[in-house]
Amino acid sequence: MNDLIKLTVCCAAALAAAIPARAEDERAKAVSMMKRDFHAKGIAGMDRLNEDGVQALCNRTHNQPPRDIAARLERDQLDAVRYPADGKFLGDWKAGERIAQDGSGMTFSDSATKASGGSCYNCHRIGPAETSFGTVGASLYQFGKVRGAGMEVQKYVYGKIYNAKAFNLCSNMPRFGPSGTLTEKQIKDLVALLLDPDSPVNK
Repeated sequence: MNDLIKLTVCCAAALAAAIPARAEDERAKAVSMMKRDFHAKGIAGMDRLNEDGVQALCNRTHNQPPRDIAARLERDQLDAVRYPADGKFLGDWKAGERIAQDGSGMTFSDSATKASGGSCYNCHRIGPAETSFGTVGASLYQFGKVRGAGMEVQKYVYGKIYNAKAFNLCSNMPRFGPSGTLTEKQIKDLVALLLDPDSPVNK
């Protein structure tokens, strides 16, 4: 067991001990119910019901873990980001827009070889022509126009899409890289969507 797992498990256990017994009992019942009623099918396996240490910590602290522990775990998550070996972060913004619009993938009826979408509009405003979008995440409209598109920004955006928990431990954003939901190329294409000056996002 590596240090990250040890620290996370210890923190989660300590925090769980502080939770009233009734709340923990209700939590256990809910988890038991999900495991009873959810059945593996296709690419959707039972492993989806398992919390890792980071998620357990966030769940048990209502997304407000102790700041020093969160900072340590964020560094560990950031260290695990796999950046492109070629050092290039920008892909094709047009492909990125298709990925952002695509909400398919990772369900029991999808093929394991089919590329997943990013479902980005479910949580973010991105392009100016989109009239329906979620507001769980921040607006990303004119992201590159406001922040620029230098290498540091490119690397940050790539890392944020790869694993948002490296920057905010209890972020609601999926860990697209570690989960295998998006490929390196797809993440590059989304980086381009947000940063390329020719992308409608930055018009």
